[in-house]
Amino acid sequence: MKTNGSPSSDDAQATLAGGCFWCLEAAFQEVEGVEGVTSGYTGGHVEDPSYRAVCRDETGHAEAVQMTYNPCVIAYRDLLEIFFTIHDPTQLNRQGADVGTQYRSAIFYHDEAQREAAEETIERLEDEGVYSGIVTEVAPQETFYEAEPAHHDYYRRNPEAAYCRAVIDPKLAKLRQKHAARVGA
Repeated sequence: MKTNGSPSSDDAQATLAGGCFWCLEAAFQEVEGVEGVTSGYTGGHVEDPSYRAVCRDETGHAEAVQMTYNPCVIAYRDLLEIFFTIHDPTQLNRQGADVGTQYRSAIFYHDEAQREAAEETIERLEDEGVYSGIVTEVAPQETFYEAEPAHHDYYRRNPEAAYCRAVIDPKLAKLRQKHAARVGA
């Protein structure tokens, strides 16, 4: 997975929120076809929010990741499958001990095809009994604000931190088990 570089004209974007952005960033950085992952904030009403303001639930923003991916390598629907594997979409405004609207489950679509894919995926997961009571918000992507530099590549820089070991490591293990064919070497 490339962490730097310009996206090619064939690349697409996806924006997802499902708890702490450190978790999503760490997971999607391992996925083949994902060219870049940026932690940030979206879905709120304050311009250029700070981490502190978002954490105090003052901005309406969700902690999210915006990724660039190559749809010739991985489909948007596959990204959604991974997304629903690495977080609990039935917890309203929380993921485990992280509580507040900034930790909500949300899919911020970039076009109508992504909106349809998100709604169809949610309906299918409910119909198949994978989850009951999905509360994932599906909303248009508007402005995405990049998080402060300290939040970029957090897991890679701090793999031994208590949060990383207790929260992120189990998510990565689940990703590697359920989506082994999608995880890069």
